[in-house]
Amino acid sequence: MTRQLFIVAACAILLAGCGEAPKEKAASAVPNPVAVSTITVATEAWPSIYEATGTVRARSSAAISARVMGYIREVKAQAGDRVREGEVLVSIDTRDLDIGSRRAEASREEVRTAVPEADSAVAAAKANLDLAQVTFRRMQDLFQKKSISDQEFDESSARLKAAQAAHEMAQARRVQLNSKIAEADQEVRSTEVTRTYADIRAPFAGVVIARTAEPGSLALPGAPLLTIEREGAYRLEASVEESRLGAIKMGQPVSVTLDGVDHNIDARVSEIVPAVDAASRAYIVKIDLPPLPSVRSGVFGRAGFQQGTRSVLAIPAAAVTNRGQLQSVLVADEGIARTRMITTGTQMKDRIEVLSGLAAGDRMIFPIPQGLADGARVEVRQ
Repeated sequence: MTRQLFIVAACAILLAGCGEAPKEKAASAVPNPVAVSTITVATEAWPSIYEATGTVRARSSAAISARVMGYIREVKAQAGDRVREGEVLVSIDTRDLDIGSRRAEASREEVRTAVPEADSAVAAAKANLDLAQVTFRRMQDLFQKKSISDQEFDESSARLKAAQAAHEMAQARRVQLNSKIAEADQEVRSTEVTRTYADIRAPFAGVVIARTAEPGSLALPGAPLLTIEREGAYRLEASVEESRLGAIKMGQPVSVTLDGVDHNIDARVSEIVPAVDAASRAYIVKIDLPPLPSVRSGVFGRAGFQQGTRSVLAIPAAAVTNRGQLQSVLVADEGIARTRMITTGTQMKDRIEVLSGLAAGDRMIFPIPQGLADGARVEVRQ
């Protein structure tokens, strides 16, 4: 009997020992709370921004075209090339122009060869006039002395008038010849100037953005061959709603964002086009951009015009966790870290607007300790 009691007591002690071990193990498995800092979500006064979209354009651009008709011999620039002012971009075949230049020079030489003959004619007419004048004076003296008849005096007077007319005609022909020489000289200079049009040069330093000319094709006056724009001088042409235009002024600061540029650009309004587009009922506002190496014509951009202030719920942008298109923050809820999905709006420097998911007064964990996950126990420390 005593032996049986001993066995029962030993079993009871063993069972009691087995029951206490899991409790101690469970108690030791509970992690300590993570010390965190929190900030209280609150509203802030932000500038009220009106955003207008637009396209970047060059302040100075030029469509390069030919001034004379001819076949293109060579195109020396490609789209994307940087060119210097005065650099030859396109060369036109000059054979037809050369023929016209030689023809003009031949016409001038032909006129010039007539000069000696015209001078001789003037000299001969002058000699005849001198003789006629001397003869007339002599006949006039004889007529006054009644030594010649009226017929002889009239014939002498007629010969003098004929000599005067011949001399004036010779001089007029010589003057006319001078005019023809001047006209021929002008024609030669004109052909020389026209010949220079065969080399089409860049009007300013810039970048070639379009090329439509190819060797062998016919260049027509006014038809674009190349398009270049001045590099480093760009502006955003934004479409502004008619109802918003009254709040926009010349020289007004504007915050611009462009595709391909990872930061906001500080710019100013340089021009407001007074004409409204009938279809969109929008005005074009031109905004000068600072020199940026990555800016090109055609880039899409947004212009933010400040118009008063508005109340927004804002938090530090660094507190937002981005997973694809999902955004979340961690909040402290009764000693537990909880993930809260949010929707964000405009970002201003290091602050970002919260559109939904948080309310004023929420305690948001920031900064977020490394490894802190949803459901972890936290201890808030001020």
